[in-house]
Amino acid sequence: MKRSKWYFFLSAIIFAFLLLGCQGETPTSSEKFDVLAKFGNGNGNGNGGGSGYELSEEERDGLIHMRIEEKLARDVYIMMGDLWNHKVFINIQLSEQKHMDAVLRLLVKYNVTDPLITDSVGVFPDLQFQQLYDQFILQGNQSLQEALLVGKTIEELDIADLEYQLTFVDNPDIIRVYQNLKSASENHLAAFLKYLNVPIAE
Repeated sequence: MKRSKWYFFLSAIIFAFLLLGCQGETPTSSEKFDVLAKFGNGNGNGNGGGSGYELSEEERDGLIHMRIEEKLARDVYIMMGDLWNHKVFINIQLSEQKHMDAVLRLLVKYNVTDPLITDSVGVFPDLQFQQLYDQFILQGNQSLQEALLVGKTIEELDIADLEYQLTFVDNPDIIRVYQNLKSASENHLAAFLKYLNVPIAE
């Protein structure tokens, strides 16, 4: 993965997240995605499942990134659903599990090692992802309004990441999954905006 691109792109998103009032120091994007260097090599040659396609390094790294990010969303929504018993979190956490499963199927097909060593809620394979989760939980615990803002931030981050990756991915399997994930995240974002009473742009 070209870290300079990720650093510039995601630093802006994390900075926007800080402006929402999250407590504590948010990890920089370069720190947050150091996990990709640890788990990005996989076990195989990228031709899993007889697909006929060999993944680029960026495509492999992108799948790893999205697998962890979808777990981050699912886990935060599970905790916020338990805390506030609001249907938006309860419904969307089920969708995030499907997103995780969709990315996992691609990892398996292309012989890329799953970066998640446990499915336990709130446990991540990298300190920076753990810190981001902890900060989202800290903010969401303050009030339902803050929890909804956390959901908005997560979906905006998800959409931005998917849009970025779709600029260089050329594998049709990955493109199809990413487009589906992006469409779902746009629906999720609209749901959070609805409950935040924020007008949705046409």
